[in-house]
Amino acid sequence: MRLNMTQGVTDISASVYNLHMIIFYICCVIGIVVFGIMFWSIIHHRKSKGAKPANFHESTKVEILWTAIPFVILIAMAFPATKTLIEMEDTTDADLTVQVTGSQWKWHYRYFEHDLDYYSLLATPQSEIHNKIAKSANYLLEVDRPLVIPTGQKVRFLITSDDVIHSWWVPEFAIKKDANPGFINEAWTRVNEPGIYRGQCAELCGKDHGFMPIVVIAKEPAEFNKWMAEQTEIAKNAKAEEQKLLSMNMSMEELMTLGEKVYNANCAACHQQNGQGIPGVFPGLKDSAIALGDVKEHINIVVNGKAGTAMQAFGKQLALKDLAAIVTYERNAWGNNTGDVVQAAAINEFLVDK
Repeated sequence: MRLNMTQGVTDISASVYNLHMIIFYICCVIGIVVFGIMFWSIIHHRKSKGAKPANFHESTKVEILWTAIPFVILIAMAFPATKTLIEMEDTTDADLTVQVTGSQWKWHYRYFEHDLDYYSLLATPQSEIHNKIAKSANYLLEVDRPLVIPTGQKVRFLITSDDVIHSWWVPEFAIKKDANPGFINEAWTRVNEPGIYRGQCAELCGKDHGFMPIVVIAKEPAEFNKWMAEQTEIAKNAKAEEQKLLSMNMSMEELMTLGEKVYNANCAACHQQNGQGIPGVFPGLKDSAIALGDVKEHINIVVNGKAGTAMQAFGKQLALKDLAAIVTYERNAWGNNTGDVVQAAAINEFLVDK
């Protein structure tokens, strides 16, 4: 039934589902018995049949019965529940460990056994969100880079947060763990079948809480190893390419084109495409002190964010050229026209100095 709990795709999710159904049926039996006795008593001991009420204050036997019976039922329910909970919390002997970090409003994944980490962001186009085109089947449940794990292997998740409390929830894995800043919660899964599994942040974490989906792709071990080798090589080449950019200068036109693209993907949700922000909620960048003021302070805000606000740090999320492009764009778009051109080398110099 669509209204029932999902059976999931892991042994743990199956155990959770079975436990849920056992408790559900026990509750159904208790309900039938209690309401059956109640209605039987109402019908057969009514005044019109000449029933006389019993005249006693209390009964030791009844007191013992209605205390002992629920106690026995709870003990019987506790055994399978405890067994399942212990299994869910046993993260030992994992084949792969992935650190999951929530931030407003995206997920960051880092593979401990491999030199790979990346951010996973909502991929649903703004045109769907603003009802300009028809919504897709997986509306608000698509990401640009899903988490990829191998099937048949125990994967441990270390779940934390960069800012506020989030919650990493994948129903088909029977995993729902809070991501608390400064703390690490553990969870694990072993997916039996290849496939695509979706979830969401399940903790109200701010303005874009509903735009923080989770997509996990489970691949056969051989396919996973191939994917990992490819991604590691891509990341290595990207770092090498980034170093080359330090000795190159992009033109104002190139920076503005790239900057507009990066801005719309990462900043427009708060500061708006027209740069005017949302009055009283998110500051505008048009004619702002940040965009027209000191370049280094502007770079600092983009790279490190601002504590105590929704302005997050993009230093670890974006490449050097993207950071350079976005600062250049913000300083020259919407009539700001400072003429400032920020290159990747300037961003790298700022990071080195810090």
